[in-house]
Amino acid sequence: MIGDAIRPARSTLPLVGGPIRSLARFTVASKLNFFGMLLVVIVLVAALLGGILAPYPPDAISLLERLKPPSATHLFGTDDYGRDLFSRVLAGAAVSVQVAAVVISISVTLGTVVGLVAGLFGGIVDELLMRLTDLFLAFPALILAAAIAATWGGSLTTTVIALSTVYWPWYARLVRGQVLTLREREYVSAATVSGASPVRIMRRHLLPNVLPYVIIQISLDIGYVILSTSALSFLGLGAQPPTSEWGAMMTDARGFMREAWWFPTFPGLALALTVLGFNLLGDGLRDWLDPRLGRH
Repeated sequence: MIGDAIRPARSTLPLVGGPIRSLARFTVASKLNFFGMLLVVIVLVAALLGGILAPYPPDAISLLERLKPPSATHLFGTDDYGRDLFSRVLAGAAVSVQVAAVVISISVTLGTVVGLVAGLFGGIVDELLMRLTDLFLAFPALILAAAIAATWGGSLTTTVIALSTVYWPWYARLVRGQVLTLREREYVSAATVSGASPVRIMRRHLLPNVLPYVIIQISLDIGYVILSTSALSFLGLGAQPPTSEWGAMMTDARGFMREAWWFPTFPGLALALTVLGFNLLGDGLRDWLDPRLGRH
């Protein structure tokens, strides 16, 4: 899960033949890579083009169409307000991807800066920053996120704040561990002796070498951020009605599971396949960047 041990990665992505060819090679390297990439592409297309692909507005209410089963008119059926579930699932993809992108961006930026500073300077700076990091890591991630969201009030904004709070420490730990090794290398020592500023050393010598590890962790965490977003919404601490978010949709469906099986099924299936796709992609990318596998 978050903070899983990451195998040593190459300093750069294997881009022999160009990025497009490398992406193609990665995709066909295994069936799991292909399946994971396929699921991720479907989710991204739904997120980007959902408004065009949706046959109805996601919030359009039609009580005459209430709880209709899947059909040619409504591919995924309708909910208790007669809203088209296919359109709402597509809209939910956009919400999940947007929240994940913001959370990961904040977490990676803050965690990387903290890890670089702590690892390079060491001493009291390292101690203070790592004890602060440990303070956040002392609490179970989802419980801490739920507590923050409950304190600030349920919304997508508080979901972003809550999840960013619990995810950045893992990146700080990851980057700091790599910097502790890299700062002993000759080129870093040479840059220090030559009078290079700490900012220049971090930007030119340390950051490029920790980025592959960060990229791997990002690919592994996106699925968990989406899952955590839906979990908070399911608990009533995230997206609020009528927002088309998968966790919130499953909360609405709890009272109709017997009479309308499609109501909770399709949002839940969309969430499960999305998380599966990003997890497969992350695992495949981690193995792809592992030099000990001897694939390249």
